[in-house]
Amino acid sequence: MEPLLSFTDKGIYCPAGDFYIDPWKPAGRAIITHGHSDHAHAGQEAYLCHTDTKAVLQLRLGVTQVQAVRWNEPFSMGGVRVSLHPAGHVIGSSQIRLEYHGEVWVVTGDYKTEDDGISGAFEPVRCHTLVTESTFGLPVYRWKPRQVIDENIINWILRNRETGKSSLIFAYSLGKAQRVIEAIRESCPLIFAHGAVFNMQQTLIEAGNKLHPVVRVTAETPREQLRDAVIIAPPSAHGTSWTRRFQGHMAGVCSGWMQVRGHVRRRNADAGFALSDHADWDGLLTTVRETGAGTVYVTHGFQSAFSRYCNEQGVARALEVPTRFGTEDEEVSADDPDGSLAKTADDASKN
Repeated sequence: MEPLLSFTDKGIYCPAGDFYIDPWKPAGRAIITHGHSDHAHAGQEAYLCHTDTKAVLQLRLGVTQVQAVRWNEPFSMGGVRVSLHPAGHVIGSSQIRLEYHGEVWVVTGDYKTEDDGISGAFEPVRCHTLVTESTFGLPVYRWKPRQVIDENIINWILRNRETGKSSLIFAYSLGKAQRVIEAIRESCPLIFAHGAVFNMQQTLIEAGNKLHPVVRVTAETPREQLRDAVIIAPPSAHGTSWTRRFQGHMAGVCSGWMQVRGHVRRRNADAGFALSDHADWDGLLTTVRETGAGTVYVTHGFQSAFSRYCNEQGVARALEVPTRFGTEDEEVSADDPDGSLAKTADDASKN
C-alpha cells in the first residue's frame, strides 16, 4: 500500500483525500496547522483550520472563505478520517491526525510540549507514522520552566524601570508576544505595542480569546508615557528607525536561540530570554516515544542530527524530509552556520 502522505514540491500531500497540509505553493484544498507565514500561504482554493486560527488567516492572508473546526471533532475528506488536536505552539495551532484503512499518520506542524496557558495543552496522538519538526533538535536546547523565564522577564523590566529606562521586548506577534503579555500583565498592566503586535492581539481578542489588551504606539504617543514603559515589538523592528523614539531603552530578545551563550551579543541586545514556542530536545524525544510511532519523518530544523539520534538509540525509524517550513519563525541556518552545534547530538548519542 502506498504511503498515506507524500512530500511534494508544493507541500505535504494526501492522495487518498486529495488535500495538502500547510502547502507552500498554490495547491488546491489545504489544511493549515497554524497561522505563521511559513505554514500558511495565500493562493489556496480552500482552507480548513482550527477555529482560533481562522481569524489569523483572514488577517494575514486576506482570505474570507475559511472552514473552521474544533479539536477532536473528526470529519472525512475523500474517505480519509481527519481530526485536529492541540499542538501547543501558538493559539489555534493543531496537529493533523489522518486515518485511512487502519493506518494512522499525524502531522505535528510546529509544537511545544509545555503548556503556556493560552495555546492549548499539547496532547500526544498515538499513530503509526509521525511527521515532526526538529527546530531545536539538539541536546543543548532544554528549556527552563515557564515560571522561571516569566520571573526573569519581570525582574528585568522592574530593574529597568528603577533606572528610568523603558523595556523594549522583541517577540513574534503571533505566539511569543501573547505569552510575554500574559506573563507580565499583573506587574505591568499598561503595555505598549508595535502595530504588528497590536493588530494580532486585537484580532485574537475579537475572535474570543481572553487576552490582555495593549496600547498601540503611534506618532502621537507622548514620549513621557514611554519613558519607563514596556513595549512589545516583532524582531523585524529591531534596529530600525521605529525604535529610535524610545530613548534610553533596554532591548530584550525572546527566542529559543538565547539558550546558547553569545547569541544575545550577536542580536545586539541587552538581555536574552530563552522563550520558545517549539519543543526542546526532551520534548521532541518524549513526543516520539509517547505517540508509539514506528516511523518518524523529521522536517525543518536539526533534522539530520535528530533523526540520526533516533535511529542510533532505537527510538524510532527516522527519515529526513526536506520542506520549506521554518523560514518565518526561528531560523536554524542563521544561528548555526557552520554546523558546530549539531556535533552535540553526536556526543549525546555516544553517552
